[in-house]
Amino acid sequence: MIAFLAAIFFLLITPGPGVLSTAGVSAAFGAKPAYRYLIGLFIGTNLVALAVVSGVAGLMLAHPIIRPVLLYASVAYLIYLAAKIAFAGAKIAFIENQSAPGLINGIALQAINPKAYVVNTTLFTSFPFVHLTATTEIVWKFVLINAIWIPIHLLWLAAGVGIKRMALTKQVQRRINILMGASLLIVVFLAIFFQPAS
Repeated sequence: MIAFLAAIFFLLITPGPGVLSTAGVSAAFGAKPAYRYLIGLFIGTNLVALAVVSGVAGLMLAHPIIRPVLLYASVAYLIYLAAKIAFAGAKIAFIENQSAPGLINGIALQAINPKAYVVNTTLFTSFPFVHLTATTEIVWKFVLINAIWIPIHLLWLAAGVGIKRMALTKQVQRRINILMGASLLIVVFLAIFFQPAS
């Protein structure tokens, strides 16, 4: 059980699309939009977990066409999110008066987020709980994963809100937004270059 809890913590605390975009959305747009986005991420990650537990994710990812499609959809979507965060508040014609990512954006990100599938597959297929039925183990794993997922993501959200509330100059806030967007792009490039061969 301790190994399972440690695995959850370290798999979730490491920067991935979910936590980086949570911090980026809260830093660029503030708390209220970030909470909506975070609820979407929460729903999305649990839908991915259900797909993993039911075997649907395994069937999808084993398909030679669906796997690369998900990867490139994820890359495109992360680039889109990175741009929204990096250019928040910018007076550039094609992104001026943009709205913050919301609930649907959070769900969509997790649905195509490679890290969400890897983390959930690792947690649900490893670390067996002795003396529990398979159903009871799955229920406990959902409870424990969410019990750690929620505070970790709230901490990243709070970090972004803290930056937003510092009342920094527009130029400094802009640099922070660009840094947050660039961090997401780094995740994109890592996803491409470290994609395992089929």
